[in-house]
Amino acid sequence: MVKFAEAEARRFRSIFVCRRCKTKMRAPNIKIIQHKIKCRRCSGKVFRAVKKK
Repeated sequence: MVKFAEAEARRFRSIFVCRRCKTKMRAPNIKIIQHKIKCRRCSGKVFRAVKKK
């Protein structure tokens, strides 16, 4: 399967998963590192990056 840079950017750039409730969110990397973003669902502030398969 062919991989396109544009498609990979849409799927993986700036998307994070809440470690508590597993909700996906799109946010800037700097704000995630500074813990300024809260999860919509559980109000948690700990996120991880989306895993590439």
